[in-house]
Amino acid sequence: MTSIDNTSAIIEFTRLYLAVFYSAVALFYTIKIITTKKNINTELIFLGERYCPNWWNHMTFRIFRVAIWMVCLVRLFVPALDDYLGLIPSLENAPMLISGNVLLTFGFLMTIAIHFSMSEKWRSGIDPIGPKKLITDGFFRYSRNPIFVSVGLSQIGFFLALPSVFTLVCLVIGLYTLYKQTIAEEAHLAAVFPSEYKHYTTNVRRWL
Repeated sequence: MTSIDNTSAIIEFTRLYLAVFYSAVALFYTIKIITTKKNINTELIFLGERYCPNWWNHMTFRIFRVAIWMVCLVRLFVPALDDYLGLIPSLENAPMLISGNVLLTFGFLMTIAIHFSMSEKWRSGIDPIGPKKLITDGFFRYSRNPIFVSVGLSQIGFFLALPSVFTLVCLVIGLYTLYKQTIAEEAHLAAVFPSEYKHYTTNVRRWL
């Protein structure tokens, strides 16, 4: 009985936590983009030409991010929404839910740390006239795509924190779009820094 009560308490805590978490993510990126653009007076978001593969990749990821945020907010006030998410009861246990919350949080904190380490060099998408310099220090000494790794970890954590068909679909689409974006950005860097990037890729892994 106690185990069931504990699991129920964690489920309700996670319901609140996910709503707060994704609201914090939205707030963080909104503030970062606004303040950085104000400081350096240049564009930070590059979607590419409308309907090109990079544009579709960005839009797909953005739509699912908003969908995740909205679902987490709505289910906080309308718990009955869970009936439509395709919950997976066999995965709704305390260790799984706690692991999901921890992984979700760790991934986001890592993302924030990497953003601050990049300072004003951060861009979303492929800047057609940048970057001016290849970043190979800091977190980039251990992974060629540390932000994507962190976001991927958060996406896995989200599925574990709310095991359902909905979060599984979000996980698959999220990881796929991250992979496609990685391939596109690495191709761009290889074209901009042919010899330097080739040397970099032989010493640093794509992920971990």
